[in-house]
Amino acid sequence: MKQSLQIKLGHSLTMTPQLQQAIRLLQLSSMELEAEIQEALDSNPLLEVDEDSGRESDTQPAEERATVEAEGGAEAPVQEERELQTNDNIPDDLPVDSGWDDVFEAPAGPMLGGADEDQREFEHGSGSQSLQEHLAWQIEMSNLSPRDRDIASAIIDSIDDEGYLTVTLDELLEGFDGDEGVELDEIEAVLCVVQHCDPAGVAARDLRESILLQLAQYDADTPRLQEGKRLIGDFMSLLAARDFKQIMRRMQLSEEVLMEVISLVQSVNPRPGNAIAESPSEYIVPEVLVTKVKGKWKVELNPECAPKIRVNPYYSGMIKRADNSADNTYLKSNLQEARWFIKSLKSRSETLLKVSKCIVEYQRAFFEYGEEAMKALVLADVAEEVGMHESTISRVTTKKYMHTPRGIFELKYFFSSHVGTVGGGECSSTAIRALLKKLIIAEEPKKPLSDNKLANLLGEQGINVARRTVAKYREAMSIPPSNERKRLG
Repeated sequence: MKQSLQIKLGHSLTMTPQLQQAIRLLQLSSMELEAEIQEALDSNPLLEVDEDSGRESDTQPAEERATVEAEGGAEAPVQEERELQTNDNIPDDLPVDSGWDDVFEAPAGPMLGGADEDQREFEHGSGSQSLQEHLAWQIEMSNLSPRDRDIASAIIDSIDDEGYLTVTLDELLEGFDGDEGVELDEIEAVLCVVQHCDPAGVAARDLRESILLQLAQYDADTPRLQEGKRLIGDFMSLLAARDFKQIMRRMQLSEEVLMEVISLVQSVNPRPGNAIAESPSEYIVPEVLVTKVKGKWKVELNPECAPKIRVNPYYSGMIKRADNSADNTYLKSNLQEARWFIKSLKSRSETLLKVSKCIVEYQRAFFEYGEEAMKALVLADVAEEVGMHESTISRVTTKKYMHTPRGIFELKYFFSSHVGTVGGGECSSTAIRALLKKLIIAEEPKKPLSDNKLANLLGEQGINVARRTVAKYREAMSIPPSNERKRLG
């Protein structure tokens, strides 16, 4: 084998920890960013809360304030500090505009290792009682025998989160060994006890039984209560098919009375378990504020979300340039990390403001006239306008919210696909959904518009969409089909 020397020229990028931090901060929500800043304050003694930033910001323009606050106003009081500043290799613009989506598989969660499980549950309210625990507590407080409590426990374990019994009584009986001598009558009796627990309508075997259980708990003097029980007990299938004429004829009710009966039935909860097993609330803090001042739309960052931290001038003043002691090295390392962190926060604020301004400028018609005027917009359009990569725009617009005169929207809300119009233009899917919603609201209750008819009405306005597309948009808005929208009135 002959030995030889070869020269290879290559180009590679190395993702430094500082760059990873900048990208991670870019995709955090306001709540997650607050937790991240708190963790940095706890771990780095060179960082401190800037108590004076609020008073200083009162005298500055809002837009300038949003980008300046993160810079940190610490000036080293000694010459060594100024020299250290000049030796820092922090670029003016962090290269967060990168396409390494595979680096972070999932967004970083709040409280990155900084809180225990109990604290997390307290803050997010996820420690609420489940439906099964709520029912078990009521059974525990009852005067049932230990044998009946075991049966009740088996029944409760077979109830889903919506409050319905998911197995038959025969299957429950099979779960008990023959040695225990449990009979079907005992299970039925205990089921009746569980069905009288809170919430009303729980442990029902189907929707009909759940509604009847809830109506049974209404006051006997409730108007139309008996008609409501008869409607659900005898004519449930006709009601599901919305065959109101057949119901009125067989129950001998007028249209006005039937409307009152249906209104009473609709007052019950079809998913009684959801009243207990509710999902934890998610809090939203908009980071971008959009207001109209003297006919012009103004975009600024929410000063309440702006990070108010700085480098601690006392500790940074203790750093000596030529000192290689462990303490001095520790302070220098933390000073470098603190500056990178503040720089990353500033870069995040600047990028968010730049992208938000571009979105507001492009969707100006939406802010003026509403959803029907929303333009089609994709990530590539904003990326080209602001000179960044699409992946960066995706990070910036995820879990960031904008407070506008028309409500609070996630930045991703302003992006939508488009459909061609007869005139050669484009109509966004958001505008089409708004038009569909408007047509359905204005339809005649007794003769709701079918998907085909809706598609034809859109075609008359120059928007060519297929019936399947109308059905897809309608389902996305949780609007039932025309046969289920038919109602009296």
